[in-house]
Amino acid sequence: MDKIVLKNMGFYGYHGDLKSEKSLGQRFFVDVEIKTDLTKAGQSDELEDSINYVEVYNIVNAIMTGESRNLLERLGALIADKLYQHYQGVVGVAVTVRKPSVPIAGMLDYVEVVTTRGQM
Repeated sequence: MDKIVLKNMGFYGYHGDLKSEKSLGQRFFVDVEIKTDLTKAGQSDELEDSINYVEVYNIVNAIMTGESRNLLERLGALIADKLYQHYQGVVGVAVTVRKPSVPIAGMLDYVEVVTTRGQM
Protein backbone atom coordinates (compact mmCIF):
# COMPACT_ATOMS: atom_id res chain seq x y z
CA MET A 1 0.00 0.00 0.00
CA ASP A 2 1.19 3.50 -0.82
CA LYS A 3 1.20 6.70 1.25
CA ILE A 4 0.95 10.41 0.67
CA VAL A 5 2.76 12.28 3.46
CA LEU A 6 2.73 15.97 4.34
CA LYS A 7 5.33 16.71 7.03
CA ASN A 8 5.73 19.55 9.47
CA MET A 9 3.05 21.91 8.19
CA GLY A 10 3.19 25.03 10.37
CA PHE A 11 0.20 27.07 11.52
CA TYR A 12 -0.53 29.85 13.95
CA GLY A 13 -3.68 29.15 15.93
CA TYR A 14 -5.55 30.05 19.08
CA HIS A 15 -5.96 26.60 20.59
CA GLY A 16 -5.46 25.49 24.17
CA ASP A 17 -7.21 25.12 27.48
CA LEU A 18 -5.81 28.33 28.99
CA LYS A 19 -7.23 31.80 28.32
CA SER A 20 -3.74 33.07 27.49
CA GLU A 21 -3.36 30.42 24.77
CA LYS A 22 -6.66 31.45 23.24
CA SER A 23 -5.87 35.17 23.31
CA LEU A 24 -2.17 35.17 22.34
CA GLY A 25 -2.11 32.16 20.04
CA GLN A 26 0.91 30.02 19.23
CA ARG A 27 2.57 27.80 16.65
CA PHE A 28 1.36 24.30 15.84
CA PHE A 29 2.85 21.74 13.49
CA VAL A 30 0.96 18.95 11.74
CA ASP A 31 1.97 15.79 9.87
CA VAL A 32 -0.52 13.86 7.75
CA GLU A 33 -0.13 10.35 6.32
CA ILE A 34 -2.78 9.00 3.96
CA LYS A 35 -2.57 5.32 3.11
CA THR A 36 -4.11 4.51 -0.27
CA ASP A 37 -3.44 2.69 -3.53
CA LEU A 38 -1.60 5.03 -5.89
CA THR A 39 -1.07 2.47 -8.66
CA LYS A 40 -3.46 4.17 -11.10
CA ALA A 41 -1.94 7.62 -10.51
CA GLY A 42 1.55 6.19 -10.96
CA GLN A 43 0.55 4.79 -14.36
CA SER A 44 -1.68 7.59 -15.65
CA ASP A 45 0.30 10.60 -14.39
CA GLU A 46 -3.08 12.34 -13.83
CA LEU A 47 -3.93 14.27 -10.67
CA GLU A 48 -7.53 13.07 -10.65
CA ASP A 49 -6.22 9.53 -10.10
CA SER A 50 -4.47 10.58 -6.90
CA ILE A 51 -5.17 12.65 -3.81
CA ASN A 52 -4.42 16.32 -4.33
CA TYR A 53 -2.02 17.23 -1.52
CA VAL A 54 -2.65 20.95 -2.04
CA GLU A 55 -6.29 20.22 -1.17
CA VAL A 56 -5.15 18.18 1.85
CA TYR A 57 -3.05 21.13 3.03
CA ASN A 58 -6.02 23.49 2.61
CA ILE A 59 -8.27 21.21 4.69
CA VAL A 60 -5.69 21.08 7.49
CA ASN A 61 -5.11 24.84 7.27
CA ALA A 62 -8.83 25.59 7.60
CA ILE A 63 -9.06 23.52 10.79
CA MET A 64 -5.80 24.72 12.36
CA THR A 65 -6.45 28.42 11.69
CA GLY A 66 -10.19 28.21 12.26
CA GLU A 67 -12.33 27.91 15.36
CA SER A 68 -10.45 27.74 18.64
CA ARG A 69 -10.29 24.28 20.24
CA ASN A 70 -9.18 23.26 23.71
CA LEU A 71 -7.32 20.05 22.93
CA LEU A 72 -4.82 18.72 20.42
CA GLU A 73 -6.92 15.56 20.49
CA ARG A 74 -9.88 17.49 19.06
CA LEU A 75 -7.79 19.09 16.32
CA GLY A 76 -6.36 15.70 15.33
CA ALA A 77 -9.81 14.10 15.28
CA LEU A 78 -11.28 16.88 13.14
CA ILE A 79 -8.49 16.59 10.58
CA ALA A 80 -8.41 12.77 10.52
CA ASP A 81 -12.19 12.44 10.23
CA LYS A 82 -12.43 15.04 7.45
CA LEU A 83 -9.65 13.45 5.38
CA TYR A 84 -10.82 9.88 5.96
CA GLN A 85 -14.37 10.70 4.89
CA HIS A 86 -13.49 13.11 2.07
CA TYR A 87 -11.40 10.83 -0.15
CA GLN A 88 -12.49 7.55 -1.69
CA GLY A 89 -10.13 4.62 -1.52
CA VAL A 90 -8.35 5.77 1.63
CA VAL A 91 -7.34 2.79 3.75
CA GLY A 92 -6.01 4.81 6.67
CA VAL A 93 -5.11 8.27 7.89
CA ALA A 94 -2.65 9.31 10.59
CA VAL A 95 -2.53 12.88 11.85
CA THR A 96 0.12 14.19 14.24
CA VAL A 97 -0.47 17.58 15.88
CA ARG A 98 2.54 19.11 17.68
CA LYS A 99 2.54 22.00 20.12
CA PRO A 100 6.04 23.28 20.93
CA SER A 101 5.00 25.91 23.50
CA VAL A 102 3.24 24.02 26.24
CA PRO A 103 2.45 25.34 29.72
CA ILE A 104 4.68 22.80 31.47
CA ALA A 105 7.31 23.87 33.99
CA GLY A 106 9.94 21.65 32.48
CA MET A 107 12.15 21.17 29.44
CA LEU A 108 10.78 19.43 26.37
CA ASP A 109 10.73 20.03 22.62
CA TYR A 110 6.99 19.62 22.16
CA VAL A 111 3.88 17.65 22.97
CA GLU A 112 2.21 15.74 20.18
CA VAL A 113 -0.97 13.77 19.72
CA VAL A 114 -1.28 11.13 16.99
CA THR A 115 -4.78 10.34 15.73
CA THR A 116 -5.45 7.47 13.32
CA ARG A 117 -8.43 6.31 11.32
CA GLY A 118 -8.62 3.05 9.40
CA GLN A 119 -5.60 0.80 9.00
CA MET A 120 -2.19 2.34 9.20
